[in-house]
Amino acid sequence: MCQLLGMNCNTPTDIQFSFQGFSRRGGLTDHHADGWGIAFFEHSGVRVFLDDMPSAHSPVAAFVQAYPIKSENVIAHIRKATQGAVNLANVHPFQREMWGRYWIFAHNGNLENFAPPAGRFYQPVGQTDSEAAFCLLLETLRSRFDAMPTLEDFCQVVAEVTATIRQHGIFNFMLSNGDFLLAHCSTKLHYLVRQAPFAEAHLLDEDMSIDFNQVTTPNDRVAVIATLPLTDNETWTAFAEGELMLFRDGLPTTIAVPMPNGRDKMATSG
Repeated sequence: MCQLLGMNCNTPTDIQFSFQGFSRRGGLTDHHADGWGIAFFEHSGVRVFLDDMPSAHSPVAAFVQAYPIKSENVIAHIRKATQGAVNLANVHPFQREMWGRYWIFAHNGNLENFAPPAGRFYQPVGQTDSEAAFCLLLETLRSRFDAMPTLEDFCQVVAEVTATIRQHGIFNFMLSNGDFLLAHCSTKLHYLVRQAPFAEAHLLDEDMSIDFNQVTTPNDRVAVIATLPLTDNETWTAFAEGELMLFRDGLPTTIAVPMPNGRDKMATSG
């Protein structure tokens, strides 16, 4: 299955350290070799880099590693194809406009017998179940609201659509508009929050360390979300199965998601 990486911060931050280890999972330390992509929000704009080559051998990935782009919200994805050919149209993350903002989405999993009807506003370009899920999510939101609703109402609709889509299979995903990042776990997803007092971190996929005391300020707060932990000397928290979490300014909050038995998952803050 695919690999996800996300970052949400309270101040623009580069993701070079985490991406260094993450990109090696695309063809070196793991067998995900069907393309990769990364999206960086900068205010209302977004930079998106996509390649259908394995990230561990991609010149585009090497360029991104050498280019210290600073962003408050980042989503990256390494693909292992389950539906759709290996080509750029099927590489995540996917990008669309809604309510005058860019939205970025990436999915890890496989949705079986999932064929939502073509939407009025959003239709897939490629052939993946992932892009079809993204389009259904945006189509539902735009049909419900003419403009960005309150964050509470927005999250409630995302939770409802998520509950429907995940009945078709594994639906780990990340979604962001540059103001916040939403992450849902079906099977595997982990996160950590780096804040003062900062310490040294060491990558799992490469013998590389960084002392965050040297590159941060006492006010910085950075949440990193990944399919599997990226470092071996930090405490990563596993998402609960079915958990939908909102990250804003580097702080996580769990969102209530409708369950198949009609009861909602309890909402908690962290």
